[in-house]
Amino acid sequence: MVSRVERGPVAEWFWTIDRLFLVTFVLLMGIGFMLSFAASPAVAERLGLDSFHFVKRHAAFMLPALGVMLGLSFLTPRQVRRTAIVILAVSLLMMVLALFFGIEVKGARRWVTLAGISIQPSEFMKPAFVVVCAWLFAEHARQPEIPGNFFAIILFGMVAALLIAQPDLGQTILTSVVWGGMFFMAGMPWLWIMVLGGLGGAGLVGAYVTLPHVAGRIDRFLTGEGDTFQVDTAREAIIRGDWFGQGPGEGLVKRIIPDSHTDFIFSVAAEEFGIIFCIVLVSIFAFLVLRGLNHAFKERNDFNRFAVAGLVLQIGVQSLINIGVNLELLPAKGMTLPLISYGGSSMIAICVTAGFILALTRRRPEKRAQERSLFRSAHGVPAE
Repeated sequence: MVSRVERGPVAEWFWTIDRLFLVTFVLLMGIGFMLSFAASPAVAERLGLDSFHFVKRHAAFMLPALGVMLGLSFLTPRQVRRTAIVILAVSLLMMVLALFFGIEVKGARRWVTLAGISIQPSEFMKPAFVVVCAWLFAEHARQPEIPGNFFAIILFGMVAALLIAQPDLGQTILTSVVWGGMFFMAGMPWLWIMVLGGLGGAGLVGAYVTLPHVAGRIDRFLTGEGDTFQVDTAREAIIRGDWFGQGPGEGLVKRIIPDSHTDFIFSVAAEEFGIIFCIVLVSIFAFLVLRGLNHAFKERNDFNRFAVAGLVLQIGVQSLINIGVNLELLPAKGMTLPLISYGGSSMIAICVTAGFILALTRRRPEKRAQERSLFRSAHGVPAE
């Protein structure tokens, strides 16, 4: 335990961090590690690997991911902004390189290899993009003569173009929803809302017409015809789990789900631990989003408000897409469940997001003084 009278970076961090956020992020990482024991051995055995191959790799990624989250949580808002600019610049460059020199998997070029490690740059782009756009929106709100909104639109266009080129429609939709939510918070005019909404709808129609794999997934979702083995099996696993599950290690349907350790780990959780466990898991994600939006609502600094809201919205929408696919409420889309699914790039990138959230929601001296001033004004207490 750190004493309140101690001074120093660690003591200051300990007494100013949002502990509920910190505990929630660590809890999700722990749940993800636990579920890796249930979801990954069958996949590893099908690939001819050691049964606990993915469990060991999951544990290996957890330690650096936790270090990244805690390290970033020490940053000031200005340092968060500068770090995000660097991460965004490097990520965009690597996304361009991935189009020409990246690893092609199932017709998509989203990964690059560095020192023998496969990295998905778009995962790291997402939190950095949110923070940089929050800064641009905040600068425009502070000084309307600064074309921050215009630059944010250009940046969004660049990011969307790179994602579509990979192609990765799911990440494009996720990024668009988060960016649109932040723009709405920043006071987007109704004309812009209609224009951007129309462009988004046209983009979805264009993707359906021009991208065969997108059309195939949407057609299979609407008609139930074609290769729907994975989503049907995932649904069967959820149904078999019932309210209380089959018990740890007792799942049978999970053994034939191809991506049970990544995109469909939610179905494995339902089969072995039951629907009640899944409701608790969904509640944890809902708590993160609602607590983040509550912080944003109380925050008077525009940059902090937009950034925190955008970052928790990113986690929330990504979780919603993953769970929606598992429940067959959305067309099949490869997207991980934050901090739960196996995946090195995804876990570390989400911990970057978590680190930014922890850093931006810390109780700083100037913030506490501002809160005391607002309290006195609201209750008629004279200033000291």
